[in-house]
Amino acid sequence: MKKFDHSGSQTGYVFIHGAGLNGGIWKQVMHRLPVPCLSIDFPFRQAEDAIRQKMSLHDYIADINNQIDRWGVERFILVAHSLGGVPALRIAADRREQVAGLAAVGAVIPADGGSFLSVFPPAQRILMAALMRTFGTRPPEQAIRKSLCSGLSPEQAGEIAKHFTPEPLRIYTDKINAHWPAGIPSLYVRLEQDRELPAKLQERMIQNLDGCMTAAINSGHLPMLSHPDELSAILLRFLDGLPAS
Repeated sequence: MKKFDHSGSQTGYVFIHGAGLNGGIWKQVMHRLPVPCLSIDFPFRQAEDAIRQKMSLHDYIADINNQIDRWGVERFILVAHSLGGVPALRIAADRREQVAGLAAVGAVIPADGGSFLSVFPPAQRILMAALMRTFGTRPPEQAIRKSLCSGLSPEQAGEIAKHFTPEPLRIYTDKINAHWPAGIPSLYVRLEQDRELPAKLQERMIQNLDGCMTAAINSGHLPMLSHPDELSAILLRFLDGLPAS
């Protein structure tokens, strides 16, 4: 859990990373935001895979809620990337009075009662589930570098591949049973060169996040590393446009 606690605002940002990553991916963005920031780390990042693989989506959500409790900021925007969009829906439902908005950055937003895998076309969903059950949830290094890290420097891609942490299978298959609460502003940041979540799937996520605003970055799946200035500016505009608490 990484904190950057700046004065001057009652509203901060809670950053939720995607699968295999860690909270450090947000560092460049957080340093550009003059408000309180909390970067979530999914649980047991340093533990053996066998320990982490026993965890459920509910366990992840409980751990995220604990990190927010310890942070102590009362009002915040959720910034969710990729798989992070799934727990963000439950966090918002649990903490409706505190959540000022959602910025979904190339995020997976399942329909109520869906899972991460549920957003993909049926044939792809079945294949992905079978591959995960057979080979685990860590993609081959070549796939990490070419797809997840598209648009990054070789050095950045190497760091992501080196520290990639396989998530439990249940993080992908557990149903979320939550939707974005009505009346709370939301923004979807489309990633125009994303090889992990293609444009058609991102459009479906926008539909699932009914009534959201949209913005776009001409980047791959990790704009917080490739385009931190642009992403930071989008997040600040979203904050500036929120209604007063």
